Amino acid sequence: MYWLVALMSLAILGLIISGIALEFRPAIATRIRSWYRPVMSTQLVAFVGAQLGLLFMGVSDAMAQAETIAAVPEMSVGMGLAILGVGIPTGLSTIGAGIAVGPIGAASLAAVMERPEALGRTLIFLGLAEGIAIYGLVMSILLLNRLG
Repeated sequence: MYWLVALMSLAILGLIISGIALEFRPAIATRIRSWYRPVMSTQLVAFVGAQLGLLFMGVSDAMAQAETIAAVPEMSVGMGLAILGVGIPTGLSTIGAGIAVGPIGAASLAAVMERPEALGRTLIFLGLAEGIAIYGLVMSILLLNRLG
């Protein structure tokens, strides 16, 4: 299974190296176009093949053994509902932050286009709107600590 991980790592490393080479030497892009598409398709096929190989060959490693299953205590319905309730503040605050950031982002973009010196002020407003999600995450962490 290690050869699959190495194959995926080499495919990703090849993509990164080709991106860096094209960034610093854009003149070689005309020479690369002749072999770029076949190489990229080969890397994509190798990556997907390695992912499928990890999925099918690694399933046995991910499956729990019988001794491990016996050691895990049974979870009650109340504890399951409590864990679901811990995630609710994060979910709702993230939705609220998304609703807040949308109009604020559009308005700040329009304001910065008219007055570029207003960029700092608009970033503060965007940060305040995004802080809503962080407050929800903090509340979920505090609630999760109460469960243990």
